[in-house]
Amino acid sequence: MENIKNEPTPKTLPAPGGLLEKWFKLSAHGTSVKTELVAGLTTFITMAYIIFVNPNIMSASGMDAGAVFVATCIGAAIATLFMGLYANWPVGLAPGMGLNAFFAFTVVGEMGYSWEVALGAVFWSGVIFTAMSFWKIREWVLDSIPESLRYAMTAGVGLFLGLIGLKTAGIVVESPATLVTLGDFTKPSALLAAVCFLIISILVHRKVFGAVLIGVMSVTLIGLLMGIVEYNGIFAMPPSIEPTFMKLDIMGALDIGMITVILAFLFVNMFDTAGTLMGVAERANLRRPDGSIEGLKKSLKADSASSVIGTFVGCPPVTSYVESAAGVAAGGRTGLTAVTIAALFLLSMFLAPLAGMIPPYATAGALIFVAFAMMSSLAKIEWDDFTEMAPAAVTALMMPLTFSIANGIAMGFVTYTVLKMATGHPRDVSISVYILSAIFIAKFVFM
Repeated sequence: MENIKNEPTPKTLPAPGGLLEKWFKLSAHGTSVKTELVAGLTTFITMAYIIFVNPNIMSASGMDAGAVFVATCIGAAIATLFMGLYANWPVGLAPGMGLNAFFAFTVVGEMGYSWEVALGAVFWSGVIFTAMSFWKIREWVLDSIPESLRYAMTAGVGLFLGLIGLKTAGIVVESPATLVTLGDFTKPSALLAAVCFLIISILVHRKVFGAVLIGVMSVTLIGLLMGIVEYNGIFAMPPSIEPTFMKLDIMGALDIGMITVILAFLFVNMFDTAGTLMGVAERANLRRPDGSIEGLKKSLKADSASSVIGTFVGCPPVTSYVESAAGVAAGGRTGLTAVTIAALFLLSMFLAPLAGMIPPYATAGALIFVAFAMMSSLAKIEWDDFTEMAPAAVTALMMPLTFSIANGIAMGFVTYTVLKMATGHPRDVSISVYILSAIFIAKFVFM
């Protein structure tokens, strides 16, 4: 009896998982610490390509590549940590593909704004998105914009990314006679970009873990063996983030010409986020019996606020990554998966020499692959209805042809509104689409 009295009571024994169990509710979600850690590693490997691709893209705007590399790691880590601790969702976040290219090549390259002002535009789009997440405005906008235009935006961003990837690789080059033409495949950049795309595509089809990262690294290694990539080492202390830290120009982004840019950042980020989070929720069994999704509002707030936070370190819009589904497939169910991803992004800051070795043609191959993956949304458009199909086609095609996501969105909205009104279906056009179309028409006429 004496021995029994001296034993600790059940209340003094730590609960399975201790603090982690209490915070993330692991047992309630049918998972464990080990499973969550493996899931976090799985998601990180599938999306780690962004730490190599983003600096290559953003440096085209004049931003310091080393600082952008660190900003990418820090921005992704903060955003993903916020998602894990606040929303308790197994989702990784990082600078969005497509929006980073729009930032560098259109807003800065074509429109002539400084990258500081472009970061200011990202800030304002994030502020608007965050405000919308606290009220029902977000649901109103999401529900009122036609599905055909939503799908077309995704496909258009994909085409835009694809054009940039093909141009960077030298697979598509300018031509005085035909505007564009096929590049020279005897040049290593064009050939290796194509090889990178094919490696990634084959690995993805075969469901190989970390396909994009493997493709980028494989082509970098080939370039190294060919003597066209210089070995800089693998590990080092992180570069300084000072060149991009707190350099955004918030007031400069209030220029009237930036309205469509801010809206482009907002809409693409909003629809991409909604689709990604809904898809991850389904795979992670977060849908309740009544049809509602556990923690959806918190996850949307975490995602939208992350874009605001990211601008302070020098990131384009930060968004939820669909690659998070890989971690969910590996068993990730809670925010501990996200916390693991965040920790790995922070550790990645010590890979700056490796990031500096990644050649543009390797990231171009990854861009081309992502582009084709995004274009799959075209299958969801109602092609039998011309008033739905034509505006969608205009949206998707005008993004690469005008080298602007904003122009594609604007022309798509205007086309949709005019066709619906002219064919006797004005009720198909929501109030928000009428308002936005009027704003876009004013932009084309007066700016």
